[in-house]
Order: sequence, then structure tokens, then C-alpha cells
Amino acid sequence: MSFNIIVSTLRNRENEAISELWYLFREIGDESISARRAVVPGLLLVKTSLNPFEAVHKLEERAKERPWDFRYVLKLTPIQVVVPTSLNEISTEAVKLANKSIALNESFKISINKRATQLKSEEIIGSIASNVNRKVNLTNPDKVILVEVVGPETGISVLKPSDIVSIVKLIGRGF
Repeated sequence: MSFNIIVSTLRNRENEAISELWYLFREIGDESISARRAVVPGLLLVKTSLNPFEAVHKLEERAKERPWDFRYVLKLTPIQVVVPTSLNEISTEAVKLANKSIALNESFKISINKRATQLKSEEIIGSIASNVNRKVNLTNPDKVILVEVVGPETGISVLKPSDIVSIVKLIGRGF
């Protein structure tokens, strides 16, 4: 099973978060999501039939209206492409997405989250950045090339910083 949303939750609360996701996604129109634990604790890989960006923003709106519905889901990150974790595969797909999604006049930065891999962030960044002919802005980019390495699978997205939804920041829940 592939995935198109990465969800962060509390360690050892993955099963509760999956139940919460089933409820939340049913509320926004997807009754057939699949969710599974990732190779690292506190991370879930979700496949929805909805557009992952729209789904994340619908859940963001729901969290604003009904914060009590969110007990275990902490952060939602939409993913556009999933590839096997190899430098060549990651670089090829990230560059393809970036050149399609970042306008010539827009700036970007690359953000890497690595879990359970031997790949080095510098290698990944170097192999992508050298092939994206756009202006780099590390503090306030128009777009972020996000690379989420999760063991043998890597999710890639080109998104605006606001496309990643932190429920914790949104509703101010302290754990």
C-alpha cells in the first residue's frame, strides 16, 4: 500500500490515532482510508481517495471548529509521490515535481526528514538542488521541496509551508 498523507501521533498511541483518522476521514467524505504504522514509532502512513492537500485543509478547518475531535492526530503532511528510498529515485522524482510545481519567479527550499535510513541529508539536498533552476530562499520560500524518508519508502511533495497542518499549533494542546 502506498500513502499520500503522513500523520504524526504520540508514541504508543498509533492504534488510537488510526481509529481517530477513520472517524475524521469519514466526516470529510472518505469512508475507505487505509492507515498503517510506519517503521518508526509515532508515525502513520495514510492513503486517502481524496486529494491529500484538500483533505489536510478540510481536517484543519474541522480542528478549528471541533478541536475536541483531535486527541491523537498531531500533524498532517500531504504527499504527492512515493518512491523507494534510493538517492537516484528520490532525486529524479523531486526534481520532476519541483520543475513542474515551482514557477520560474518563485523561490524554494528543500526540507528533509529522515527516519531509518543511511542516506545523508546533504547528499539528498545536493542531488535535488543542483537540478532545480530556481531562486533559493531558506527563511521565507514560496515553495518547499519536502522529502520524507521513512525507511524503505520516501514521500515527496512540493508545497507551501501552510500545507503542513500542525494540530498542536492550531489548537494549542500541550501534552
